[in-house]
Amino acid sequence: MRRSLLGAVALAFLATACSVDLTGHSASAADPSSNGGALNGAAEPIAAVVRQALPAVVNVTTDVFQPDPFGNVQQGKGVGTGFIVRQDGIIVTNCHVVEGGSKITVSTSEQTPQQYDARVIGGDCQHDLAVLKVDASGLPTVPLGDSGALVLGQRVVAIGYALALEGGPTVTAGIVSSLDRTITVQDPSCRVCKNGARVYSNVIQTDAAINHGNSGGPLLNMAGQVVGINSAGAATAENIGFAIAIDSAKDTIQQAIADPLAAAAYLGVSSQTVTPALAVQLGLPVHSGAYVIATTGDGPAQHAGIGGGDVIVAIDGTTVTTADAVGSILAGLRPGQTVTVDLVSPSGVRRSVDVTLGARPLPTRFP
Repeated sequence: MRRSLLGAVALAFLATACSVDLTGHSASAADPSSNGGALNGAAEPIAAVVRQALPAVVNVTTDVFQPDPFGNVQQGKGVGTGFIVRQDGIIVTNCHVVEGGSKITVSTSEQTPQQYDARVIGGDCQHDLAVLKVDASGLPTVPLGDSGALVLGQRVVAIGYALALEGGPTVTAGIVSSLDRTITVQDPSCRVCKNGARVYSNVIQTDAAINHGNSGGPLLNMAGQVVGINSAGAATAENIGFAIAIDSAKDTIQQAIADPLAAAAYLGVSSQTVTPALAVQLGLPVHSGAYVIATTGDGPAQHAGIGGGDVIVAIDGTTVTTADAVGSILAGLRPGQTVTVDLVSPSGVRRSVDVTLGARPLPTRFP
């Protein structure tokens, strides 16, 4: 799922979409044989898997600054899926779901969803994996299974927020169609991909439908364990979807938990360096600074009253002459710190506002 304004880009593929217990608690397995042969209602095996796993499946949305065809920056939203693997708020999803996001929001699958701000604490973008953290405790979890034990023809279930449809997540079911595929997914926006393409190995092929928005969601075996991370659907064929084998992701998940990336200070603006030419073009009253193109919805800058068209000329007493200077100054500050930001409005009015900095969703050292 490459993000557009609430959508995905169709390319060669659509980037969309013994058990390991990271929770400290064992999860009960859904036993297909325990229903006495009944194949309807709550006793149906797939329904039992969904009932067990669904509370731990979350909707992941990102605010993304993107240029439109005319070169103007617009704020869009990306939609994907994730799943909770620890009660203290550790969530697994795809890198492409959150990559480049200026804000990440996680919503639970309850009828009245709980919402949390999230940030990336680790992952491997080359293999399309991201690990998120939200400030919460006592969350429902889903256990990780053993993808190496899968066999052809084995039944699997996919859960995710397909097509960003209202009314909660979508459930699809199918079989394991192939094991250990290697596929190439075009992704020109990937910062670590050679020639704008991700190459996935150890990939599970399934005929369980995987569509836009399914990305990052769990592929489950009939014991309710995660055996894959749904990542891509074929654009030119039907009933073909791909999931990253969970065994290949376990080390990265454990590393993120053991050594999470440090939080970085976050202002929540997209800015452009003010040059003499830009000042003339836009009629700005200053000839240097960081021109605010847009602010992240519900972000620190927006809360403080900073808006598009303002020019940032100083942060925390340090003069700002370029857009890059904003990032350099923030690198020396801390999330939660309140700083003074000096601004010049389009009409030339100078003012200062106090901003309480947030935590950057994507640390700059996240690959």
